[in-house]
Amino acid sequence: MKIKAIITGSTGMVGEGVLHECLNHPEVESVLVINRRTCNVQHPKLKEIIHSDFSDFGSIENELSGYNAAFLCMGVSSVGMKEEKFRYLTYDLTMALAKSLAKLNPEITLTYVSGAGTDSTEKGRIMWARVKGKTENDLIKLTVKAGFAFRPGVITPTKGLKNTYTSYKVMKPLLPIFRVLFPKYVLSLQELGLAMINVVTKGYDKKVLEVKDIVKLAKV
Repeated sequence: MKIKAIITGSTGMVGEGVLHECLNHPEVESVLVINRRTCNVQHPKLKEIIHSDFSDFGSIENELSGYNAAFLCMGVSSVGMKEEKFRYLTYDLTMALAKSLAKLNPEITLTYVSGAGTDSTEKGRIMWARVKGKTENDLIKLTVKAGFAFRPGVITPTKGLKNTYTSYKVMKPLLPIFRVLFPKYVLSLQELGLAMINVVTKGYDKKVLEVKDIVKLAKV
């Protein structure tokens, strides 16, 4: 099965890395990225839509059909943010697109990148973990071919990509050591991208994938 994928967040580290793997993967036929600003990437497989309002995709719905995969990588830090705003940027915007894609493409596989420590109960003390837990839960419940939540921890960046977070650039010399000491929490951006591609074509026996699951799936 050839993958026709939609990607969000390609102007950030994770989305850029997933886009990079998709453009270089033989099973990915085409990619549509939806951004508020251009990702400045050109490739024969790639089409980009600049869209300002991620709470409403009605104006571009005619361009969102015919896809069998969506890699939802858009996210923000919760630092200094009140829960209402973080929920809007994390839950509301993610679900607005996911619901549109589910309606237009019932055979689509949806994958959402949350993070290690996400709270599936939605009742814990940590605000961001509750909000991301609800986002995971409600996305997985949508009527589509399949829905998955990916929970990466510390990510080793892909060499040559421009949107690597400053903290990861500073930590780069230590990341191989962290991976040896804490294998349950460290993975590469390449592994994350490959696992997201593989879950579309091969599936997985869990709906919520922790680091060890992502690394395993990347090697399938």
